[in-house]
Amino acid sequence: MTIRVIIVDDQAMVRAGFAALLAAQPDIDVVGEAADGRAGVEVARTVHPDVVLMDVRMPEMDGLAAARAILDPSTGATRLPKVLMLTTFDVDDYVYEALRAGASGFLLKDAPPADLISAVRIVAAGEALLAPSVTRRLIADFAAQRPAPRRDPSLRLKGLTPRETEVLELIAKGLSNQEIAGRLIVAEQTVKTHIGRVLAKLDLRDRAQAVVFAYESGLVRPGE
Repeated sequence: MTIRVIIVDDQAMVRAGFAALLAAQPDIDVVGEAADGRAGVEVARTVHPDVVLMDVRMPEMDGLAAARAILDPSTGATRLPKVLMLTTFDVDDYVYEALRAGASGFLLKDAPPADLISAVRIVAAGEALLAPSVTRRLIADFAAQRPAPRRDPSLRLKGLTPRETEVLELIAKGLSNQEIAGRLIVAEQTVKTHIGRVLAKLDLRDRAQAVVFAYESGLVRPGE
């Protein structure tokens, strides 16, 4: 299946470079571009991509607001795309908020070309959070600084079985499905089944939101 991608970035050279790289892949089709967040939302709602590459800082509407608009379930869209934030280390706060809004991960804008291609495929498949070691540190830092949400998320953990709780903890620590399977000595398909149940019980869209939830609920402590 071909992965339909749009690129939202206010730098024309960045858009052109990413588009050329991705379009050269047999399983990826670049179906749209936009130079600001507002236009990006319009393009996303018109062409219905599988993955949106979204810059964080842009005119008109920044990437965070655009990601929220694209991922807003109240729009009535039958299928929401995956949003991959493009960022640098100096905008980590935006990345955290984007993950909370439903973005599937982030990629540094100066990442090697192979990482960009892999990131699009991984996000499209919904199988892994990008750069887990870096993301884990970012979320830990910001979770430690944020006030507790009005509804205590730790209460929702009570609906998980001990094994599901263990799987959620390992996801938050950045382990892949294969690594979790090795740690728990179970089949990788069993891990996928546990993850699906965790997401369903906690009403989470993907692994990125699961990581955020694990920190906010206190299951994983900052600095662990």
